[in-house]
Amino acid sequence: FLCFEQTTFDVAYVTELDPLWQDSALTSIINPEVALFANTVATAACAADCVAASAKLPIDQMFWCAGCNGGMYPLNGHVAAHVTPVQASRLVAERMLYKMHREALAWGTMGSKALCHKYLMPVMRKQQYRLQMTNPIPTVKGRYACAPIGATTIIPHTGKSFPVKGEDFGYLVWRKRNCCAL
Repeated sequence: FLCFEQTTFDVAYVTELDPLWQDSALTSIINPEVALFANTVATAACAADCVAASAKLPIDQMFWCAGCNGGMYPLNGHVAAHVTPVQASRLVAERMLYKMHREALAWGTMGSKALCHKYLMPVMRKQQYRLQMTNPIPTVKGRYACAPIGATTIIPHTGKSFPVKGEDFGYLVWRKRNCCAL
């Protein structure tokens, strides 16, 4: 008997109704560590995470980094360094995953602790997730079709955004699930 997950599909989290998602000052109340990580020195350290995520997998110990996309803090939808629309949209998706872990809406599903049940993971392991672009142009083949958190968006996502119909992005989130067989 395999470990079947008893869960339902839920899209009830609406960021428009979450005041913390829209306001960096309010976000810093529940995430006071933002003062340590939302600065240029901490962001410069993310270069190593960018290289690691683009080569293979991100560095989980650098939890404040979203690799090539910037910093995870503040945990809201405000992107200060908007490089490209695809980079900004991926950063927002990555921050949302981290925010869900901090609020115990998402749990750990990888590693030895997750063999037969999920566990509380307030600091997200970036290696647990991969993102695949589904909108406006689906990415279905190639090395970066299902890229890890923090992987570069420069080459694989060039030409994926365009005026009017290509400004809304959608991502399929893949989650690693370690499981035991009884």
